[in-house]
Amino acid sequence: MAKEKGIKTNAMRILDKSKTPYRVNYYSCDEFIDGMHIADMLSQSYDMSFKTLVAVGKSKENYVFCLPVDKELDLKKAAKSVGEKSVELLHVKDIKSVTGYIRGGCTPIGMKKQFKTVIHASALEFEEIIISGGALGVQLFIAPGDLISLINAKCEDIIF
Repeated sequence: MAKEKGIKTNAMRILDKSKTPYRVNYYSCDEFIDGMHIADMLSQSYDMSFKTLVAVGKSKENYVFCLPVDKELDLKKAAKSVGEKSVELLHVKDIKSVTGYIRGGCTPIGMKKQFKTVIHASALEFEEIIISGGALGVQLFIAPGDLISLINAKCEDIIF
């Protein structure tokens, strides 16, 4: 069911506590819809709309990668960016147990553990980017520099 306006997600509570500025957008969404369809539905730019992917390295460590919704993660570049020989995307069935978030509501803010995070370098081209708010039907608009500082992320080229 779509979230009621005014509901606070864990990600929003963390942003509020750290006094990090952000804007929230609530939209109707009852089940997983990929980021491009959401961007189309809300007339948003693919370039500014970032999806959050979780991968596991050869070392068995988990990593978070944020990239524009219409792009694909280059696993070799991603592995290099986190100092791994290789990474593979986490299986969908494991997303909630690893991150605490469901597919489609996964955000780099407030996962069960703060994993090493890499955001695609294109984020720095914008005053703000759009990320999941931590639940279906919730988006956060946030300055990339603020996001990078908050979650101790780095920016690199991680796409094809």
